[in-house]
Amino acid sequence: MFLFDFLIFIHIYKIMNYIKQNNEIDKIIKMAWSDKISFEQILKETNFSEKSVIKIMRNQLKYKSYIAWRKRVKGRKSKHKKLNKSREHDYCIL
Repeated sequence: MFLFDFLIFIHIYKIMNYIKQNNEIDKIIKMAWSDKISFEQILKETNFSEKSVIKIMRNQLKYKSYIAWRKRVKGRKSKHKKLNKSREHDYCIL
């Protein structure tokens, strides 16, 4: 009986971990699509670098959506703090 309970616990733990990871990925995708949140802020909040965010977006989005996102983000001042020195405040809507 103890082994059966332990296996159920492990299964529930794996499910909860999977849900947590999916929620984290959803949060990163929302932050990446937002114009007000820079990659530096995403790094601060989630510990994912710009390259990691790009990989997540490439894996999670459809091809055309990913291409549209990359065109939109590439060189955008609001997504790169170092390009936009006049920004006084960081924004976070999540």
